[in-house]
Amino acid sequence: MKILAFGKIVELLGKTELELDNMPNTDILLGFLQQQYPELKNMKFSLAVNKKQVTGNTEIPQGAEVALLPPFSGG
Repeated sequence: MKILAFGKIVELLGKTELELDNMPNTDILLGFLQQQYPELKNMKFSLAVNKKQVTGNTEIPQGAEVALLPPFSGG
């Protein structure tokens, strides 16, 4: 699966994209990312799976694109 990062999350990860395997749901993905990048635990962000924002634990289909979205502001 492809992980896309935006905003301050890019600064934290040091890259705009990651490639990961064997992440069947968003809880497992978040656990892995927070283990690799502990600073993520203190950041507020949302997830989108295949361009649809998700809440709670969501299944991630094989070959999906997951976006890490920081809070948006604007008007």
